[in-house]
Amino acid sequence: MNPPPLSDAATPTPPPSEGAGAVLPTPAFSPLYQQIKSLILQSLQSGEWKPGDLIPSEMELAARYRVSQGTVRKAIDELAADNLLVRRQGKGTFVATHAEQHIQYRFLRLHPDTGTLDSEGPAARRILSCRRQRATADITAPLGLRAGDALIQVSRVLSFHGVPTILEDLWLPGGPFKGLTLDTLAQHQGPMYALFESQFGVRMVRAEEKIKAVGADAQAAELLAVPPDTPLLSVERVAYTYNDVPMELRRGLYRTDRHHYRNELS
Repeated sequence: MNPPPLSDAATPTPPPSEGAGAVLPTPAFSPLYQQIKSLILQSLQSGEWKPGDLIPSEMELAARYRVSQGTVRKAIDELAADNLLVRRQGKGTFVATHAEQHIQYRFLRLHPDTGTLDSEGPAARRILSCRRQRATADITAPLGLRAGDALIQVSRVLSFHGVPTILEDLWLPGGPFKGLTLDTLAQHQGPMYALFESQFGVRMVRAEEKIKAVGADAQAAELLAVPPDTPLLSVERVAYTYNDVPMELRRGLYRTDRHHYRNELS
């Protein structure tokens, strides 16, 4: 069933009922393309269009939502800028997937001092452990869980050109990732987020990070092949799927003797 038609104009949020002494707020306006963007996001979240799928054309979406193609195009432009959709010349618009080359390193901000991420090639992964555990207080808040909820913890080392560079611990909610095992991780050759998409139906769409400098403790020094107390970057990331649901807590230690942390600000 098609949704009710939307007017090609900003839609004000209805004000509350007037009463004695009521203070009426200034109406909030939502541009129409933002409304269309939200409707497309709902279809992505519900699984109507899965990662890698071709979505309907702008003309089809304009007819579906009863708006102009220009309005649909502006909504899709924003979703493409957010790396949720990918335009392919002559083929159409597709749901982005972490298996694509330009999406693989979307959340990785560690760049080589010489060359690029593409020229450096994919990291060699060494999975140290994958085990089920119960959520403790330091994990529950970032993932929106309760103490004692089921978790999966993964530890791994990423190496570039034979040099161990990143030591990571990941915590995932047990329910959505039921069935994730050490063998599954070891056998998968692509990005971990692509595995989450294809086997567990979980797509990470955004992340928040906290960064600080620390010294390598004995375990980190051994796994990263550096002297104890070597300066490292400590990066804590919470990754979210659609509707801002937290799906991963990741804590990493990064060597920066051959790499640097790079971010673009605008």
